Amino acid sequence: MQRFRASVIALLAVVMTAMPLRAAPVPVDQEIPVALLVDLSNGQILYSREADRRFVPASITKVMTAFTAFELVKSGELALDKPVLYSRALEREWYGEGSTMFLRAGETPTVAQLLLGITTVSGNDASIALAIDAKGSMDAWLTQMNANAAKLDMANTHFGTPNGYPDDGQTYTTANDLALLGRAITMEHSPFYRRFFGHRELSWGDFTQQNHDPVTGQIAGADGIKTGFTNEAGFTFLGSAQRDGRRLIMVLAGAPTQRARDEASRAFLEWGFANFAPEKLASANVVVGEALVQDGAALSVPLVAGEDIFVALPGDIATDELRFTISYRGPVSAPIAAGQRVAVLHIHHDSEELMQTPLLARDAVEKAGLFQRISNAMKRWLG
Repeated sequence: MQRFRASVIALLAVVMTAMPLRAAPVPVDQEIPVALLVDLSNGQILYSREADRRFVPASITKVMTAFTAFELVKSGELALDKPVLYSRALEREWYGEGSTMFLRAGETPTVAQLLLGITTVSGNDASIALAIDAKGSMDAWLTQMNANAAKLDMANTHFGTPNGYPDDGQTYTTANDLALLGRAITMEHSPFYRRFFGHRELSWGDFTQQNHDPVTGQIAGADGIKTGFTNEAGFTFLGSAQRDGRRLIMVLAGAPTQRARDEASRAFLEWGFANFAPEKLASANVVVGEALVQDGAALSVPLVAGEDIFVALPGDIATDELRFTISYRGPVSAPIAAGQRVAVLHIHHDSEELMQTPLLARDAVEKAGLFQRISNAMKRWLG
């Protein structure tokens, strides 16, 4: 481990020469209590403020509704061209209620049109109609939403509604959880994401409405994702932008005004691209450490990254402030396959974990026979 730390620090000394002399101050005022910026190219946290603090996501809830629909379409359970009959009961409950697509009873928008109503103009009515039609009942849809949240490891999130309408606190999330959702919807469903997010306006019937997304069309590479507002939640935004193959995900929550949220959102993304240039830290398949092996033909297995490791640091962080650790459950029991995920590399600054990346077994390790196990035991006993 010490040999590994020394070699990484030597690499960083070279990398740091390309960094800016000092990072600009974070352009998110303290009046916005929750802020998070993540580089999806390597999972690195570029900035974090109260990222595990629970808050009400309001209409950002609809991102999970869209993700759930994408999952159902991908599995063949739902078709984008399926018409959905909008009922009189839904019109009575949801016509003009908050953000709306202005659906009327008897209309038959397709699933794709409802999705555009959800992602572009934040249609409360479209969200409810899609949920009930897709799974047969609201309870079944919410069960699916929460199952998807669990699958994405959104451990501090619960959904009690498909549209984020106030529900006495049943719906809540955190910035870290929303970043996981943002990653999933942009990377796991990229064709659907490009099709349904980032539109500037939507027309339905006699109504043409604008998207409230504050970054798309405003800064280079921005393409979504979703705003939210209630009196309880304040002004919130889950946003994303991509430049030169590098995608950033950002979350702001609890802004006191729409203007404060919108200006901070644009500045936050620009700050991330301007102040953090990713540089290669280590190449794929280069040994960075080892893991002890139990009952194997070898006592240990070399560890490598499956992809090149990149890190982005502002110039005001010195190389000797970084810590590198490898964690795994071990000794790892043989047999071990080459390429098997065995451990995790953690990169820290102060008490914050900047990023982590999986480490793989470089070699296969067969299970030891009787005489090999005796030999291994002697080697360990001798030191």
